[in-house]
Amino acid sequence: MKIPLDTSPWVMLALAYLMGSFPSAYLAGKAKGIDLRTVGSGNLGATNVLRTLGWGWAAPVFIADALKGAIPAGVLPLLIETEHAEWWAVAYGAAAIAGHAKPIFLLFRGGGKGVATSAGVFLALAPVAAMIGLLAFGLVVFASGYVSLGSLAGALALPIAVAFTQGIGSLFFWPSVAIATFVFWTHRANIGRLRRGEEPSFRKKGVAA
Repeated sequence: MKIPLDTSPWVMLALAYLMGSFPSAYLAGKAKGIDLRTVGSGNLGATNVLRTLGWGWAAPVFIADALKGAIPAGVLPLLIETEHAEWWAVAYGAAAIAGHAKPIFLLFRGGGKGVATSAGVFLALAPVAAMIGLLAFGLVVFASGYVSLGSLAGALALPIAVAFTQGIGSLFFWPSVAIATFVFWTHRANIGRLRRGEEPSFRKKGVAA
């Protein structure tokens, strides 16, 4: 049964934020007795988990972070009795990304850079474009050894892919541009290190992206 529109959308928006706030990376670190905010890059994302705890912890964290975006954007709108579910899907995706970046469960301290959660949002909203972005991410990481550069490449590829697969007039085009801008902003320190040749490579031991 769907929830009537007049009682549900703002409650769902808050729920989407809470889902995004689920501190998967933080909990993974705590399970090993580590506060990931104090090691590596201090970032609560899958990359810092990978460098600190290894693949066995990073893969589940990446999946959890992606689901934090996919479920609000893909499932919550189905529960609303409205003709504008796609608009709410975008809003719920944005709320989940905001929760990931500034999680209420950690008193808004810490959080991730939004790559995996944004990927989850667009896997729900525009799966073909999201897969193209993830492919660009993977290829650049494999070729360069820099996770941060792969994240930037994936973010840049996303709106281009949305434009080609759905058109610039698509409801999801400008949100994809906004997400790409957000990812570039959260990676501004990485961009500086890349320009100076100081960014640690994925293939070498160093600070997480």
